[in-house]
Amino acid sequence: MTVWIGTSGWQYRDWRGRFYPAGLPQGRWLEAYAAGFATVESNNAFYRLPERRVFEAWAERTPADFVMAVKVSRYLTHIRRLRDPAEPVERFVDRVAGLRDKLGPALLQLPPQLRCDTDRLAATLDRFPPGMRVAVEFRHPSWFVDEVRELLTERRVALCLADRRRPLTPLWRTADWTYLRFHEGRADPRPCYGRTALATWARRLAETWTGNEDVWVYFNNDPLGCAPRDAARFAGLVARAGLRPTRVPAVRSIPAG
Repeated sequence: MTVWIGTSGWQYRDWRGRFYPAGLPQGRWLEAYAAGFATVESNNAFYRLPERRVFEAWAERTPADFVMAVKVSRYLTHIRRLRDPAEPVERFVDRVAGLRDKLGPALLQLPPQLRCDTDRLAATLDRFPPGMRVAVEFRHPSWFVDEVRELLTERRVALCLADRRRPLTPLWRTADWTYLRFHEGRADPRPCYGRTALATWARRLAETWTGNEDVWVYFNNDPLGCAPRDAARFAGLVARAGLRPTRVPAVRSIPAG
């Protein structure tokens, strides 16, 4: 099993002087990030989907072993609310193809007010090309029913496991890979995660996913530099649990707080 570990985005102001050298121009942050981590989730694509040429440039600027997951535009998930998905999915797929072999999973994060609608979800998932890995992050509890689990399993779509301050998502195994997002820890300083919380997740992964299955893990707790530090710490705990994490920077090189 390979556990791909990174953060949800790389352009955060308070990472300057913590994760990035104080004098490093922001235009070079992607290269600095990719020198330490082997993967990132493009969270900004959710707010404004870049043109294909931007994805092509990102592919050129990163190392050969680098992989980028991409969050699907909110135009599909939050504005259209999964209605008439053909055009938005086609546009998304065309643009992210600019990453070529550096393209990782696509993440569909649904609005917290969107209640379960399996027909809309099925129609959306069916617009993605075969072979593209898709994960879905549900934020309304009505989605956690057997019918949805069966739909995801049938299409080999991963349930995004989300660690929030609310109750955890169920640990459904719906594909031969999975996707995990850390949103907000409770350690000091907030929103960093403590060692116990991270070690618990490392154990859950080791107990539930085995063999050659990939796990994609992204830390979305960006304030105070918590995300890159926690990602680096998690890699060590994953290795102790007997799994194989991707490369990360040294923990001691990332002060948080």
